[in-house]
Amino acid sequence: MPEAELIRLAQTGDHEALVQLLRSIETSVYRSAYYILGNEQDALDASQEVLIRIYRKLDTYQEKAKFSTWVQRIVSNVCMDKFRAKKETVSIDEHEMIIPDRNNVEDEILLTGLSHDIQEAIGKLPKQYRVVVVLRYLEDFSYQEIAETLELPLNTVKSYLFRARQQLQELLYDYQKGGIG
Repeated sequence: MPEAELIRLAQTGDHEALVQLLRSIETSVYRSAYYILGNEQDALDASQEVLIRIYRKLDTYQEKAKFSTWVQRIVSNVCMDKFRAKKETVSIDEHEMIIPDRNNVEDEILLTGLSHDIQEAIGKLPKQYRVVVVLRYLEDFSYQEIAETLELPLNTVKSYLFRARQQLQELLYDYQKGGIG
């Protein structure tokens, strides 16, 4: 069933459509939260909170924005709330992160080998850079969608991504040379 139809049915009270809709986004929600927050338990907590907010606020969703943009705005807000509550950077778990839904075995092997370094490097970025990196490279949002999701000017998004890429490049170079970790 198309996403738009699931949304419409869920908004009218169809429980099965709601469950199907939430299941269809839970992996994306968790992945974004994990990369933003940098640890499994916080990501699980944030994901649960996001899904509850979506459940409670689905009737307020309007098709002015894409559903994924609306969902990611909620993910970003919940994660930022968690940052504000903690007032410290969350440490990164030492286990490898597995990104689901990969079909190419070579990609999986490459991601498994690099995921720890990439995850750790993303975790070292300032939170505003971390969020835009997650939305751009993990959720495949356009610059405009990121700007809408985070309610930032388009040029700010471009600037954050530019600076984030520079910092990631430096961090990953340091990891490769064995200087960090």
